[in-house]
Amino acid sequence: MKKQLLEKIKESLLSILPITMIVLLLHMTKISVLTPKELKLFIFGAVLMIIGMGLFTLGANVAMTPMGQHIGEVFIKSKKLWFLILSSLALGILITLAEPDLSVLANQVPVNSTVLIITVALGVGLFLVLALLRIIFKINLTLLLMIFYGLIFLLCIFVQPEFLPMAFDSGGVTTGPITVPFIMALGVGTATLAGDHQTKENSFGLIALCSIGPILAVFILGLFFKGTPTYIEETMDLSSSILHMFFHGFMEYTKDVSIALAPIVLFFFIFQAIFIHLPKKRLIRILIGILYTYLGLILFLTAVNIGFMPAGVSIGKNIGSSSYAWVLIPLGLLMGLVVVLAEPAIHVLNKQVEELSGGTISKRSMLVGLSLGVGLSIALSMIRILFGFSILWYILPGYFISLLLTFFVPKIYTAIAFDSGGVASGPMTAGFILPFAVGACSVILGENRIMEGAFGIVAMVAMTPLVTIQLLGFISVLKQKKASKALQPKKVSEDDAQIIYFN
Repeated sequence: MKKQLLEKIKESLLSILPITMIVLLLHMTKISVLTPKELKLFIFGAVLMIIGMGLFTLGANVAMTPMGQHIGEVFIKSKKLWFLILSSLALGILITLAEPDLSVLANQVPVNSTVLIITVALGVGLFLVLALLRIIFKINLTLLLMIFYGLIFLLCIFVQPEFLPMAFDSGGVTTGPITVPFIMALGVGTATLAGDHQTKENSFGLIALCSIGPILAVFILGLFFKGTPTYIEETMDLSSSILHMFFHGFMEYTKDVSIALAPIVLFFFIFQAIFIHLPKKRLIRILIGILYTYLGLILFLTAVNIGFMPAGVSIGKNIGSSSYAWVLIPLGLLMGLVVVLAEPAIHVLNKQVEELSGGTISKRSMLVGLSLGVGLSIALSMIRILFGFSILWYILPGYFISLLLTFFVPKIYTAIAFDSGGVASGPMTAGFILPFAVGACSVILGENRIMEGAFGIVAMVAMTPLVTIQLLGFISVLKQKKASKALQPKKVSEDDAQIIYFN
């Protein structure tokens, strides 16, 4: 396992290096100069993030994915609908409570973080039940997407404008490094044992539906919310030493991750004792994987919150208050192209997509599609901050195009695209890109408009891959049609036929 760990750390180094180089380049070229303390925090945070991401991705492969598959198998083998509904509801809530990027977002919004997290967790739990029932009863994914996104846009009329970006952001962050490997594996296990002849196709789509639940849940919360949510910036105390700040953060997130992971681990071991009965050797391997996941998440969250978040806010403020604020647009595009590489869940999804598609959808094509989509989304978000218009000008046409494309591409591309949207917006987006947008918005539109202007960037990151991945599918369909047309025998005219005959 040491060799695997070194490989994962090498992969995470290649993932984190581009965004680190961008920040250092901005500092050295005087475009956005960080204070010496902010720079040291960022560099130390980058080192911790590389180690943490390596540990986590290995833990996801060794523990989280097998745990999800085994639990999915139990759901189907039980052949009891009530058991499936109650168990998947509980599981959906538990894995959402453990999701690190939801905690990162919840700590930045002007709504009680506990209330928001519980609301979002209930939304994920209910829609995980719906997602599994869709596989069992073979319900069309496109139909469900049409119905629920239609309901979402209907509710937009009644919800406060400040709640719109927050709700869409919540849908984006819930499907992150903990949720994705678990839910993806759960879908594979459920579809396989359900005897589905379209297992590959129906293994996807769970994340897509689980991203809808939080949006609706936060909308309902917004309908009952009294007053107007106003963003209050929390400034980090930079007077302590760097080691003290990281040690304090490490201890804080050790507690948070322990509380978050404990219910999932307990849930799995209850199933292990009653239903699964894995041999001792495999169980020990899963325990080691859980330990890797645990340490990786602590290091990752510490790095994001202590090292990356202050740098993001500072860069946004520096450029937003300058005479060259337009630089935010190309910088947003560049950051989006590389930030996808640093999202742990992206690598989990891309690997499973390549395996389940038999290599027809490669990791490389997925990564290129996602990078282009996320880059475009952050650039568009910067334009929105510069001109101060509503996120609905992007969200409505974006989802309309996404849903329209579902009629022209293979179903597997639709499911993968909507899954990718939820996965692309992870802890790096919430912990670095969102603070970057907050910093820029605070000096361009003013602090009283941060909720409208800065928030929603996670939602944009979650939306654009829906279009780009489906366009990949559309292009593949056109290529297949062109190839099959080229292989068809050419029609021979009567004159040509006579010449051939007499010759």
